[in-house]
Amino acid sequence: MGAVYLGALLVSLGCMLLLDWRFRLFFWRDPVSAAVVTVVGLVFFLIWDVAGIVSGIFFRGEAVVATGIVLAPELPLEEPVFLVFLVVCTMVIYGGALRLLDRRRERLRGSEVPR
Repeated sequence: MGAVYLGALLVSLGCMLLLDWRFRLFFWRDPVSAAVVTVVGLVFFLIWDVAGIVSGIFFRGEAVVATGIVLAPELPLEEPVFLVFLVVCTMVIYGGALRLLDRRRERLRGSEVPR
């Protein structure tokens, strides 16, 4: 039962990537930019986590569903996987929102009646 959380994160990430593939919103729209955004986002959030750990704000805690593997003090293996999921999920939602707004603008433009 120790890898339930990691498994759930990986399945969720896979689902986000399937949505991305289906609608070409992030990685399948521009793989190089998406990789850069994902790495920069991961590094930013890891720095954020380390700052929180050093300040004594963030604690790993004991969870039965976690693997128990730590990459550094108070930094479990699941954290970087979660952060990658967070970045990918955010960018897929952002790409989807842009697509919906563009379609709405096109529909509104098409429904304008010339005077």
